[in-house]
Amino acid sequence: MNLNPHRRHLLVRLVASGLLLGVLPLRAATTAGVFRAGAARVDITPAPEAALPMSGYSGRIDGFKGIRDRLHVRAIVVDDGTTQAAIVGIELVGMSHAHWERMTARISRDTGIPVENILLCSVHTHAAPAIGTYNERAPPDVAARREAYVQKLEDSLVAVVQQAKAAVQPARIGYGTGQARVNMNRRARNGEGGWMLGHNPDGVSDKTVAVVRLDNLAGEPFAIFSNYGVHATVLGTQNYQISPDLPGATARHVEQHFGGKVVSPWTSGAAGDQDPIYRVGTDFRNVSALGQILGEEVVRVAEGIKTVARGRVQVAQTIVTCPGKRTVQMPARGKEYQFADADPVPIRLSLLVVGDIAFAGVSAEVLTNIGLRLKRESPLTRTMMVTHCNGSSGYIPDDAAYDQVSYEITATRVKRGCAEAAIVDGFVGLLARLF
Repeated sequence: MNLNPHRRHLLVRLVASGLLLGVLPLRAATTAGVFRAGAARVDITPAPEAALPMSGYSGRIDGFKGIRDRLHVRAIVVDDGTTQAAIVGIELVGMSHAHWERMTARISRDTGIPVENILLCSVHTHAAPAIGTYNERAPPDVAARREAYVQKLEDSLVAVVQQAKAAVQPARIGYGTGQARVNMNRRARNGEGGWMLGHNPDGVSDKTVAVVRLDNLAGEPFAIFSNYGVHATVLGTQNYQISPDLPGATARHVEQHFGGKVVSPWTSGAAGDQDPIYRVGTDFRNVSALGQILGEEVVRVAEGIKTVARGRVQVAQTIVTCPGKRTVQMPARGKEYQFADADPVPIRLSLLVVGDIAFAGVSAEVLTNIGLRLKRESPLTRTMMVTHCNGSSGYIPDDAAYDQVSYEITATRVKRGCAEAAIVDGFVGLLARLF
């Protein structure tokens, strides 16, 4: 078991202090069973004539103009004989809490997998239809078409989990990491004493590519899961073509490399302050180039992973709530950033552990330093933060980031001093119940 010895004292303290109260009970295997897994992929591309508004940037309410690349949902179902869970990568910008509740309730009803055992994780592409995650504006006549697409999404999520569950077979699992330099910190100085969205090559950036490989008992891969911290914003505000952007290009590269015999869900790491090195353009060659670079590293890591035929499945969820704020004055020349109190912000933490591999899902757009801190403090060295997962709580900066008032700080709905510790200690506390 890959335990982090530096965290054992914190685990004891968390248990003793009662910080683990109020969480959903862990559903863990009580007896050893045969580890099994299955994977599936389902198309969620909208009809060309739907012309739905696009999400991720303001504007573009007049709808997309064409389909450049297909959108998909990809699911992996794991099963240890007692506990079954699903993790799903969705090629959309995000999913609201209301949509998450609707979708997981239906998936659970139709598949038998408990709601708290389901992780719905969006890739955050800014080139997909808006489904209301951020209360995007849309003409009144679009409402029916949007709801029709949301229904298609719901049906597709049920179908992909059903198909992955039907494909479950005795399996082997393994984990590995690599490095890819296709992301860069985007919180840059503006030359006027302030901060802006830009390129900051000296800013904090996690280049880690985390990969989970699933094989059948013959050692042949059928699923390759990847996690990397980068915004899916190679395409910008002038793009009106549907595309899963960099995440989709990466997944396609991996699946094509293995001759279409694997399903390759991609998930976003702590990417709230990370943009791709080519960003906000309209040239799809940039999407392909970065997808190839990242995809090649996923393949390289996957091919070096040694898998094992065991994996206890354990899950838990909890909600941490932080004081809310709203921006009342943006920072500008001669002005100070000002904010006012607002409603508290719930942040859902969804934990899936397979063997000693931890998928730590956060319902938010988390900045890099929080993801790095979780990896340092987690009792499991094989820990991935998966963001845009099971709802949408907006931007979550680390405490120190509030000193540099940039877009992420003005956009966050959370006051300083709560979320960083709540997320990290929340996951460490959940893990304390297991190890």
